[in-house]
Amino acid sequence: MKKKVYVGMSADIIHPGHLNIIHEAQKLGNVTVGVLTDAAIASYKRLPYLTYEQRSLIVQNLKGVDEVIPQTTLDYIPNLELLKPDFVVHGDDWKEGVQKETRQRVIETLSKWGGQVIDIPYTQGISSTKLNSKLKEIGTTPEVRLKRLKRLIEAKSIVRICESHSGLTGLIIENTSVEVNGMKREFDGMWSSSLTDSTSKGKPDIEAVDLTTRLHDLNDALECTTKPVIFDGDTGGKIEHFVFTVRTLERLGISAIIIEDKVGLKKNSLFGTDVIQTQDTIEGFCDKISAGKRAQITDDFMIIARIESFIAGKGLDDAMKRALAYIEAGADGIMIHSKDKSGEDIRLFCKALREVNQSIPIVVVPTTYNHITDEELSTWGINVVIYANHMLRSAYPAMLNTAKSILLHARSYEANDLCMPVKDILELIPGTK
Repeated sequence: MKKKVYVGMSADIIHPGHLNIIHEAQKLGNVTVGVLTDAAIASYKRLPYLTYEQRSLIVQNLKGVDEVIPQTTLDYIPNLELLKPDFVVHGDDWKEGVQKETRQRVIETLSKWGGQVIDIPYTQGISSTKLNSKLKEIGTTPEVRLKRLKRLIEAKSIVRICESHSGLTGLIIENTSVEVNGMKREFDGMWSSSLTDSTSKGKPDIEAVDLTTRLHDLNDALECTTKPVIFDGDTGGKIEHFVFTVRTLERLGISAIIIEDKVGLKKNSLFGTDVIQTQDTIEGFCDKISAGKRAQITDDFMIIARIESFIAGKGLDDAMKRALAYIEAGADGIMIHSKDKSGEDIRLFCKALREVNQSIPIVVVPTTYNHITDEELSTWGINVVIYANHMLRSAYPAMLNTAKSILLHARSYEANDLCMPVKDILELIPGTK
């Protein structure tokens, strides 16, 4: 009887290194490949380009593979205890880094029935990181970008979105990452903010910048990035106009639009009751949501309803009543907004909504209650956190201080430390040289 061999892999970008591991595993017995699900991969690095179904199908058709099963966590143990393989075969790169601890747990588990880990020497000249960079240079398609937000929400405990108002800020969001406890952390997508779009043009945030102008500027970011975009749709405008907005955004590959349940001249919500904040009727806003859902072509585009009850000085009961009505009308997600600095009203709303609906995505913008981490927000049942204006808010003081320094000293020498070198600017964008 042939021995059982287990191989775990993400299989997002199949290269000779993967084929070599399967080839070596085949020499030992029948090969079962555990293809990591989106959630398993997203727990420690970026969401894969291909879906689990696509990756699984590819692996099933590789020579030497006898069976494919899902591996739902980075931890191999559940599948190992199910299959009790004689061997686990893996590239020797897992002896170091984020998977070092995983390898040790595999060794300890296999020892219970006399199994063994086989480390295959890393295939030289192959770098998944470099392959990923090359794919980013190629870019993406509207269809692929459009679908990524829903995939992220399904795969991750919290989806991090950051405001972008230019191609440059889009590149920052696309490429910036940090390592925390051995895990890579990065932004998952971009927020096209009406506030920062307006402010960067020196105009008030009152829907003064029309859709065509906003999309023209958003195209700069779309051309040099691959991550999904959520569009700030303000009130959505008239129902008759909103249906065309939905179709336009969907065609461009935007993943979602968020519209707020207010009417009249738009005033920024952070003013709260200091200015007139008039909510739409529940019936009127439900009609707008329903019209938008009827207008879209794909199942992947999301219309997210933003509830302004707390902003307008109303309470939890009103917010909940609206949330349930908007979900019934077809909303794909609920954004609950507040200017309260404690975040307590948001927490209570999430608790109440999760008691009656476990699946609807909840979105928040913690601008005022920014002492709460996104990990904690996740425990409230929140799926998406938007850092809605920080790129512009951080850029303005830096530029202002540079301008003051030049005027004060009648030269730019003293501003050197406030600026990146010209050489770095020239090398920042691929193709500049």
